[in-house]
Amino acid sequence: MATFDEIHARSLSDPEGFWGEAAEAIHWSERWDKVLDDSEKPIWRWFRGGRLNTCYNCLDRHVKEGNGDRLALIYDSPVTDTVRRYSYAQLRDEVARLAGVLAARGVGRGDRVIIYMPMIPETAMAMLACARLGAIHSVVFGGFAANELATRIDDCSPKMVLSASCGIEGGRIVQYKPLLDAAIMMATHKPATCLVLQRPQERCELKEGRDEDWQAALEGAEPHDCVPVEATDPLYILYTSGTTGQPKGIVRDNGGHAVALKWSMKNVYGVEPGEVYWAASDVGWVVGHSYIVYAPLLAGNTTVLYEGKPVGTPDAGAFWRVIEQHGVTTLFTAPTAFRAIRQQDPEGKLIGDYDLSRFRALFLAGERCDPDTLEWAEKQLKVPVIDHWWQTETGWSIAANCLGIERLPVKSGSPTRPVPGWQLEVLDPDGRPLPRGQVGAIAGKLPLPPGTTPGIWNGRERFVKTYLSNFPGYYETGDAGYLDEDGYVFVMARTDDIINVAGHRLSTGAMEEVLAAHPDVAECAVIGIADRLKGQLPVGFLVLSAGVNRPHEAIVKECVAMVRDRIGPVAAFKTAIVVERLPKTRSGKILRRTMRSIADGEDYKLPATIDDPAILEEITASLGGAGIGGKAG
Repeated sequence: MATFDEIHARSLSDPEGFWGEAAEAIHWSERWDKVLDDSEKPIWRWFRGGRLNTCYNCLDRHVKEGNGDRLALIYDSPVTDTVRRYSYAQLRDEVARLAGVLAARGVGRGDRVIIYMPMIPETAMAMLACARLGAIHSVVFGGFAANELATRIDDCSPKMVLSASCGIEGGRIVQYKPLLDAAIMMATHKPATCLVLQRPQERCELKEGRDEDWQAALEGAEPHDCVPVEATDPLYILYTSGTTGQPKGIVRDNGGHAVALKWSMKNVYGVEPGEVYWAASDVGWVVGHSYIVYAPLLAGNTTVLYEGKPVGTPDAGAFWRVIEQHGVTTLFTAPTAFRAIRQQDPEGKLIGDYDLSRFRALFLAGERCDPDTLEWAEKQLKVPVIDHWWQTETGWSIAANCLGIERLPVKSGSPTRPVPGWQLEVLDPDGRPLPRGQVGAIAGKLPLPPGTTPGIWNGRERFVKTYLSNFPGYYETGDAGYLDEDGYVFVMARTDDIINVAGHRLSTGAMEEVLAAHPDVAECAVIGIADRLKGQLPVGFLVLSAGVNRPHEAIVKECVAMVRDRIGPVAAFKTAIVVERLPKTRSGKILRRTMRSIADGEDYKLPATIDDPAILEEITASLGGAGIGGKAG
């Protein structure tokens, strides 16, 4: 059996042969003319000339191969006390009927459809129904602010919007329809039709002439067949915040996406067809696109769609209940979920209440995983805990410990090594490769592997300028870090989270790593604030574990001493503040940039994805209490 080194080396020396072989696992209506097309450099395109349908590969193919009775999707909703299961044949039939509804209302190949829905099976069906028709879906996180939804409507000009009456955030009902109505009122582009699913928890009024009831539309609907599309046709647009205030519509193509994601299920995650795989994320994020919906179904797995939280639905044992009840073999979630679980159950006592004998691997991604969280999870679960790194733009892993190829030694703080198809370099500001161990900008040498974005919706020039111009010949990840002597990747921070203290470039991530190792600290963040003398100074924010009742002053003093001891006096780390919680997006990312703007007294825009805006008021008050706030000088 080939080693990881051998497989990775071949993926770089012979990308056409490597990914051409991987593509044989996908059903093609027409075979490609060229595996890798370089005629549009610096943008490469995969499987030019090939034709396929992603929905066919996710559903119909498995039914035709005799696996229609295999479980495809488990919907588990502790917030509504509901569990529903769909076989591949059942899911195929539901999706085909919904595709018929869309087609009857004029949706066809290349048309855009916005999906503004909660974590329910119909959301996955909506995505797959669009894919079935060759339409391009754009999922907008349910409950997003109306103005943010309006900007996305104007950017992609959808023919139709699929929505629901409400979502449920913990124990709170979030009405979607007023937000959708307000967004359409604000938007210049007006979708012709809105199909609205009435949930029993909160029904809504439908606007005559525009809105239709989902269930009524499905009654008597004719199923629709799969429509083959070009491999290079868009499958979806997924918006991510842009620095200009204009959202970036990251485009994913059909061919490279299907090839890469199916390959990743076995080779990265080590999961076999028929096994239960759970990505505890949301379909509004890239993780939900790739690993709740598409990859598990492409690979013939059973996927879990979970409408709940890691804690509070009902307690910090929620994840262990799902794993036991559904026989989950592999879980993929964000480190912040495990920090929340640990904060509520520091000793992991609730794990002992459940049978996790079928569970064999935990994957973490979405933000940098501090070594302390990884080691806590390893200790409690006694299975491999794999930190891996990727982005909305890449669609799947940049670096990971590929369990299906060869399990490499774990190094805490590292997502291991670049996966096959990725050649990473650490560059200085002038684009020169830095020696091993030195921190710089992490960049991927072009061409990128299949499944990565070929561009921004209606924004080729913006894509090239944003990602491909600063370092010609490379994709700029926007992350900073280093490669060690074994080629392991250490992602320390976003490039703009590298702070300059008296001329020394320091990683806030390295400081967070030290703080997280304190036994009383459940979660932390470090930001650099403006300082007239040193340029910037680091400030730490500490969330303590449940049950800790020691004086905060003593904990802060110990944390400051730990940073001084492990990073050195050069860090000038003297201030840490204990807070109840940290401001985050709904996907769990800490809003460090916003916190820095507050500390420096700068204007900032309230992020559309913020989980709870009231947290920012608490942060502002805590900074004021510590004598921090206002512009430097």
